[in-house]
Amino acid sequence: MEPIWLDHYPPGIPADISNEAAKYDSLMAMFEESCSRHGQNVAYISMGVKLTYAELDERSRHFAAWLQAHGIKKGDRVALMMPNLLQYPVCLFGVLRMGAVVVNTNPLYTPSELEHQLQDSGAETIIIAENFAHTLQKALPNTSIKTIIKTSVGDMLGTVRGAITNLVVRHVKKLIPTYSLTHTLNLKQVLKEGSRSHYTRPELTQKDIALLQYTGGTTGVAKGAMLTHGNMVANVCQAEAWVDPYLNGSRELIVTALPLYHIFALTANCLTFVKLGASNLLIINPRDIPDFIKSLSRHKFTAITGVNTLFNALLNHPDFAKLNFSSLKLALGGGMAVQEVIAQRWLKVTGKPIAQAYGLTETSPAVTINPLDKTEFNGSIGLPVSSTEISIRNEAGQDLPQGESGEICVRGPQVTPGYWNRPDETRKSFHPDGFLMTGDIGYVDEQGYVYILDRKKDMILVSGFNVYPNEVEAVAMEHPDVREAAAIGVSDEHSGEVVKLFVIRKNNTVTEEELIKFCRNKLTGYKAPKFVQFCKDLPRTNVGKILRRELKEGAQNKAQEG
Repeated sequence: MEPIWLDHYPPGIPADISNEAAKYDSLMAMFEESCSRHGQNVAYISMGVKLTYAELDERSRHFAAWLQAHGIKKGDRVALMMPNLLQYPVCLFGVLRMGAVVVNTNPLYTPSELEHQLQDSGAETIIIAENFAHTLQKALPNTSIKTIIKTSVGDMLGTVRGAITNLVVRHVKKLIPTYSLTHTLNLKQVLKEGSRSHYTRPELTQKDIALLQYTGGTTGVAKGAMLTHGNMVANVCQAEAWVDPYLNGSRELIVTALPLYHIFALTANCLTFVKLGASNLLIINPRDIPDFIKSLSRHKFTAITGVNTLFNALLNHPDFAKLNFSSLKLALGGGMAVQEVIAQRWLKVTGKPIAQAYGLTETSPAVTINPLDKTEFNGSIGLPVSSTEISIRNEAGQDLPQGESGEICVRGPQVTPGYWNRPDETRKSFHPDGFLMTGDIGYVDEQGYVYILDRKKDMILVSGFNVYPNEVEAVAMEHPDVREAAAIGVSDEHSGEVVKLFVIRKNNTVTEEELIKFCRNKLTGYKAPKFVQFCKDLPRTNVGKILRRELKEGAQNKAQEG
């Protein structure tokens, strides 16, 4: 497809970022530049404690030196399993600075999920928050882990505050399940020993692997996307090119509520805003909305990233609207479709629109972003970022013309070379000309804006007609008594499939019949739900995306039982 989107780029955004990306042989070089340039600026804030770029530089170097002194080599995989603590960026950059590969691990994993990831990656070292040590204990026997470095929530909060925090976490809130792990090391002691060790800067190239980001767990066995230093450097440069002209070089404070072990927050917040010399406000538990809002009230934040469910949860709390949004410049939504009704409510409350973006783990992740100067939500996932090609293809892999719907395919410097030890999955995921198949259905309009209809595997087929769950969910969300909604297809003897809607209500007055009628007034007959099931919660991923697959499996099992 011709890059028609380039004619609609906002002023100051380049069509190509290859020259900028070529300045850095690795993320290590990019990080070192930021620390040198912004040494006295605050890099991270957590629970009232600030970590400057100079301190981040020093502590991450100490960690890298310790790893080198204890036999960790370039290319070795090192797992990180912790929430948004100050320890995370210290360990992340420490691992990258000695040339090892970061294996980001979800702290909410079950023992079997953790066991699979550690087995598959071949990691022999793990840094883990002790809150999740009980999971590691169960997974450990069938892994190659030799070195376990533990940390506690308060370990980087200072002597007094840290001790109090750890006391509350352990004995008041009782957030650390009982576990038994032998021969573990303490991160504080590791950093102390590292300060006395010699650090040797490794030789890295853009082809070296920086991260193994596991993906696909919602549709099958998780596989590790290999993200090289070149992939990550390119995506940081692509994101910076998009946001920097809009922010205009001012000092920024970005709210980091999404987990840093997830690729969205990792690239957007942790890496891009570090390159900009900004501050990250770390939110350890974004599901505690009252405490989250209290944290927001203490800071003049200028940017926030989130997913639709996070924005919705904030808006549904009465104290959120009382915050001062005068400093807010940017709200970036991704990870899942931002619903128009949520975007409208956000604009009304904050005065700033949500700029919707799109990406995948395999693309580091940014593929498209909306112009940040738009004042209204347009429903698009934006324009392809610099140096990125988009192709809309049919089932035969043929490029479709502008305006026609098909699978969104991507080619660019941010796209993974493939999956770790999975050449079969790599071959299945790429067209022969190098375009990655995203599994998402969408189209490109006459200005180059990309619109996503839904996941290919989530599409519902009703009497031969395609029904996209996103469209049904967006309509249901317009009902004033609906808090959240998820649509799936269930078997039907007459039409093959029909739409079933799962709904979390704001109150118990709305009925199934009323909601079906509401949707029928706004949707073509075959798109309207035939069944509505009310529930208290919905299955979600670690960043809050609703797992339609689990809903579908539950519906299938219920049908078989019946």
